[in-house]
Amino acid sequence: MAFRKRNIALTRASADSDAPGTPSTPTHTTTTPPVPGVRPSPIDGRPTTSTGTPSLDGILAGHAGLPLGNSIIIEESGTTDYAGALLRFYAAEGVVQGHKVHVVGMGEVWGRELPGISEDRGSSSRKDGEERAEKMKIAWRYEGLGQFESSRGSPSPSRTTGQGDGATKEPAVFCHTFDLAKRLALPVGTAISYVPILRPTSSRTSPFPQILQSIQQQLATSPPHSIHRVVIPSLLSPALYPTFSSHPSSILQFLHGLRALLRQYPARLTAVSTLPLTLYPRSGGIVRWMEILSDGVLELSPFPYSHAQALAQSAGTTKDEERPQGMLAVHKLPVFHEKGGGGGADDLGEDMAFTLSRRKFVIAKFSLPPLEGNTEAQEQAVREAAGGNAMPKKADLEF
Repeated sequence: MAFRKRNIALTRASADSDAPGTPSTPTHTTTTPPVPGVRPSPIDGRPTTSTGTPSLDGILAGHAGLPLGNSIIIEESGTTDYAGALLRFYAAEGVVQGHKVHVVGMGEVWGRELPGISEDRGSSSRKDGEERAEKMKIAWRYEGLGQFESSRGSPSPSRTTGQGDGATKEPAVFCHTFDLAKRLALPVGTAISYVPILRPTSSRTSPFPQILQSIQQQLATSPPHSIHRVVIPSLLSPALYPTFSSHPSSILQFLHGLRALLRQYPARLTAVSTLPLTLYPRSGGIVRWMEILSDGVLELSPFPYSHAQALAQSAGTTKDEERPQGMLAVHKLPVFHEKGGGGGADDLGEDMAFTLSRRKFVIAKFSLPPLEGNTEAQEQAVREAAGGNAMPKKADLEF
């Protein structure tokens, strides 16, 4: 039989911890701060970053962005530069998020032409309307109760999401909206580094090893949590690269070395390049090997001017409807495996078109507008389908 008083409550605190001379050891929880412009993939949780184009992020195998450690090559036929607009959105998004952007083969003029952030004029009025609607949902007596409690000195509920001095902290934006008519104001310590293409001393010297060495050196000397973006406009263009660059022993070694850097820094580096298909068609073996060494391959096929005019004047288009300016073909997607093949990749079998406006680059399904045909012929076809009888009048259909 145990002799214990039943009216004493048992506590988990020991006698040593309750002693006045015992110092209390504080517990510190160390959390890694989130990297700006990076979020986990909804498919498998791998870190992803935005390409600066929301519709392009939506078709990248369901990852809602470009997974870090991967590259994309954008091919374009014709003399247009729609792929260059995608590159500028990609570079501008990196500058706004504070990433390190490496531009290969271009000078500071290219960086000054990056699009600026679009200002939504209706955002402030819409926000005010939402606040008014929220206040209307709250009864007047509860709203007064909150004011009464705050006047008594009790802590009133705050809508701030940040910590510290009570300053409001807006949620981080993953993909911004840019305006091609504006110019991005680069910060004082600009995050753009321009990698020049040095002219080789001989006709059999490749300029790509120096480019890889420059990018690798900046990756090694940068902070461990910094994000880098490699931008390669007009790859193998004769206006930028020497003749020997298009040789397989030169360009394939460069893409293989760039792929090795992406695998060496799988959580810090991404790369996007463009290739003119007019000079290097996909029927050639060199382009097919370049596609194999790239993680994602997209092809832009702009419409001819006559076809674009026909779409603009068709009866199926309205005044406010955005007319497609070309077709987009997805030949390869990054991280397209058994886990990353869902989401936005379900509709890739459909014909897709793109539209470039001043503020956005939209990729959507392509559908032909209805033909502007003869009304009498259509009515005749309906009458024949009904057995040769005349079309019933509206008065006959009313009950």
